[in-house]
Parts: sequence; C-alpha cells; structure tokens
Amino acid sequence: MNKNKDNKYFYITNFYTATFLLAKDLELANIDRTNPSRCQFAFVDTPQRRKLLEAFNFAKENSPEIMIDARKLITAIKSLKDKLYQNV
Repeated sequence: MNKNKDNKYFYITNFYTATFLLAKDLELANIDRTNPSRCQFAFVDTPQRRKLLEAFNFAKENSPEIMIDARKLITAIKSLKDKLYQNV
C-alpha cells in the first residue's frame, strides 16, 4: 500500500484488494500505470474504506462483512481488468 498523496483518494497496488473494494461499491477514480510492473489503483476515500480493509485483512473466514455475491465479484474483476488493459 502506498501512502496517500491526497486525502481525497486512497491508493493501493494489490489487485485483489482493489477488486474487493470495487465489489463493495467504493468508487474507482483512476489507475496509474506509470510503473509498468505495478499499477496503482486510486479510490475515492470514504469513512467506510477503513472498515472494509480491516475486514478484508483480519476478519474470520465466512464473516458477513467480507461476503460478496459471486456475480458482483466477477463483475468487479472484469471491470478492473478492462480498465487495466484499456489503451495499452
């Protein structure tokens, strides 16, 4: 995870964490592809984001706060991949 460059956005480089946040309805603002070996995802930061990340990283298996409908997760993965490979 990279430190915030701007308090309005939360930046992360982990694809799976970004997918989780997108599936949990956080707004993806940008993908920085400056570093070809590691893209950086910028999400509009919300108070909910901290709780979601804590749950993603530390919740027990099958905890309700980390459960996601499979279709929503697949849509989030496809959306991120589409944005990653757009105009490459």
